[in-house]
Amino acid sequence: MISYIARRLAFAVILVFTVSSASLVLARLAPGDYVTTSLGIDARRETVERARARYRLDRSIGEQYRDWIVGAARLDFGRSLVYDRPVTDLIPERAANTAVLALTALAAATLIGLPLGIITGSRRGGVAAWAIRAASLVLLSMPPLLTSLFLVFAAARTGWLPVGGMSAAGAASEGATFDLLRHLVVPAAALALPLAAMFERLQAQAMSEVVGQPFVLATLARGVPRARVVWRDALKAALRPVAAVYGLVVGTLLSGSFAVEVITAWPGLGRLMLDALRARDVYLVAGCAAAGSMFLAAGTLMSDAALALVDPRTSE
Repeated sequence: MISYIARRLAFAVILVFTVSSASLVLARLAPGDYVTTSLGIDARRETVERARARYRLDRSIGEQYRDWIVGAARLDFGRSLVYDRPVTDLIPERAANTAVLALTALAAATLIGLPLGIITGSRRGGVAAWAIRAASLVLLSMPPLLTSLFLVFAAARTGWLPVGGMSAAGAASEGATFDLLRHLVVPAAALALPLAAMFERLQAQAMSEVVGQPFVLATLARGVPRARVVWRDALKAALRPVAAVYGLVVGTLLSGSFAVEVITAWPGLGRLMLDALRARDVYLVAGCAAAGSMFLAAGTLMSDAALALVDPRTSE
């Protein structure tokens, strides 16, 4: 197991290095730069050259990448050109916001998807099971962008919930938690509903296979109540498919749900990445990519470790 985890850690380091390096180089190779974007096309040539020298954008790609690698080895990812702050100061702030959104959505998806999957997997027929399956298929077929737009539209038409942001302007400090929860409903639901549908389908498939196993049939034959068998014995054996993808889902959510954060104006990593791309802030782009790949690598490692514990053959 230790050797297996070590191999996965090495892969995670390579992934983070490759993604962040590629992001920096591609952002630098794209036409234009931060100076031309901020000053506009009508700026004088002398003004543009002075600005590029001030921001050290007049160097070659090789020199810029070399200096960035040296700094990244010291956990210094440069200074944001837009915010005029170290990238290592901006990333934790936005990562914390993304974590609040992602973990809330994950908890809701788990609490909704797994029980519904157990119900539909242990019952062959019935109107309730059919309705749950139909709703899951609809949610799985809808991309997060469309789900976000639908929920924002519904919130705007009803006026029951805020349609964007993380807090209301001028909100009292004593009501900050309640205000945050109200703003959290729409983006968290946009992430949680497709995830809940995925968990429901995985759990239903696994449960339908487990309830037909001999040990389950033998337990039922001994007179043990069906609900007890399903929710205790069969559930333990049916959790493997969800456990195999759970860590990966965590990493994907924490890496920044790009479409949802943009549509709902949630100030997380995805929104920060979009702002950096628009402004051609190469150091911030690389920092966001590094943070996202770190979350994804950590989630993948978590998923692999959980699967290896459940089935040791996967670590061979």
